[in-house]
Amino acid sequence: MEDLSAQIATLKSDLANLTQTMADLGAAKTTEAKTAENLQNAGRDKILEAQLQAEDFVQKQPATSLGIAAGLGFLVGMITARR
Repeated sequence: MEDLSAQIATLKSDLANLTQTMADLGAAKTTEAKTAENLQNAGRDKILEAQLQAEDFVQKQPATSLGIAAGLGFLVGMITARR
């Protein structure tokens, strides 16, 4: 009877440890997801900021923007034509 009681106590302890481990894992995964979401939001903000700066540059200096676009298009054409 004492062996059975000891085994039940060990089983309860193991189940408590397993439950705590699963709770810790869930908390860690939640933290990872929040971190990933924060990084995604920061990246989106940087992209929007770059887009607004590009639009502002094009509006203020359309000739320069056209020249840059033509030059980049020429370079891309040269690089892809060599392949």
